[in-house]
Amino acid sequence: MLKEIDLSRVDLNLLVLFATVLEERHVGRAAARLNLSPSAVSHGLGRLRRLLRDPLFLRHPKGVVPTARADALAAPVGDVLARVRAVLAGPGGFDPAAASRRFALAATDGISAVVLPPLLAAVRRAAPGVGLGLRTLLPPFDAAFEMLDARAADIAVLPLDRAPPARFEARSLYEEDFVVAMRRGHPLGPAPTPEGWCAAEHLLVSFTGDPHGLVDEALAARGLRRRVALTVPEFMLALAVVGATDLVAAVPERLVALHAARFGLVAAPPPVSLPRSRIVALAPRVALLDEGVAWLLGLLERTAEAAPAGPSSAPRRRVRPP
Repeated sequence: MLKEIDLSRVDLNLLVLFATVLEERHVGRAAARLNLSPSAVSHGLGRLRRLLRDPLFLRHPKGVVPTARADALAAPVGDVLARVRAVLAGPGGFDPAAASRRFALAATDGISAVVLPPLLAAVRRAAPGVGLGLRTLLPPFDAAFEMLDARAADIAVLPLDRAPPARFEARSLYEEDFVVAMRRGHPLGPAPTPEGWCAAEHLLVSFTGDPHGLVDEALAARGLRRRVALTVPEFMLALAVVGATDLVAAVPERLVALHAARFGLVAAPPPVSLPRSRIVALAPRVALLDEGVAWLLGLLERTAEAAPAGPSSAPRRRVRPP
C-alpha cells in the first residue's frame, strides 16, 4: 500500500517555486519572478529536496540544471498547478476583450514568419491587452515536448509527421510544400531540370551547419548530387541572401509567397519530388484547462487555416489531427 502524505503538513507553494526554478534554470531569476529573496528560494528548495529525497537541481556555471527526477516531475507538477488555477479561476472564464496577460509561443523562424502576422492581427482585434512572446524552436523537434512540459511555452508550432505523446493536443494547421527560390531573372529559369538544378550553387538552411538535407537525399535516390555553397541557420536570412545572389534554395512555399516581393524572389517547382511537411500546433492537454491557452490555440488554428497558400501551391487539403 502506498504511503499517504499528510497534505496539511506540505506547503503547496513549493510546487510553484519548483516550477519557476525549472523554467528559469536560475535561482536568482526565479526569486525575482516570485518576489522572494534568493535565500528564501534556496530554503524552499531545501525543503523540497528533503520531502522528495532528491537534489532536484544541481549547480551550474550559468545557474542550475534539473536532475532526472526533477525532469520527470515537470509534467505532473505542471498538471497540478494548471488544475488548481482552473479551479481558482471560477466560472468567469477568459474574456479576450478584457484580458491582460502574455502567452509564449515556440516555433522555427520559417513557420513563425508565416503564422505570426495573421495571428497577431487577430489578437489585436479580439484581445488588445494580450501580448505574445516567441521562443525559437530548433531541431530536433522533440525539444518542443520538453519546452511545453516545462511551461517554457504555452503552444509550439512545428512540422510533425507522427503522433505526439498522448499528453499533448495536436491541431493540424496546414501542409507545406518546398519550392526552389531564386532571384528574379535567375538563369535557372521557371522550370529547372534536375541537371540544371544540380549545376547551380545552392544555399541550405541548416541549424547545425551540416551541408546535407532532404534535397540531397532526394537527389541521391536518383544518382544526382548538388553543391552547397552556403549554409545559414534561418529561413528569413536565406531569402535575403538568395535575393541578392545567384544562389538557389529549397524553402517552404508559403514563406516565399509572403516575402517574394520584399526580397525580389521568384519560385519554381522542384525538379525532383520533395516530401511535404505537416505543420501542427501542440499544447499540453492539461494546459487547455486554462481557457486563455485554449482560446489562443483555437485562434491560431483559424488564422492559419484562413491564410492564403502560395500561388504555385497544390490545392490545400484538410489534414486530420493525429
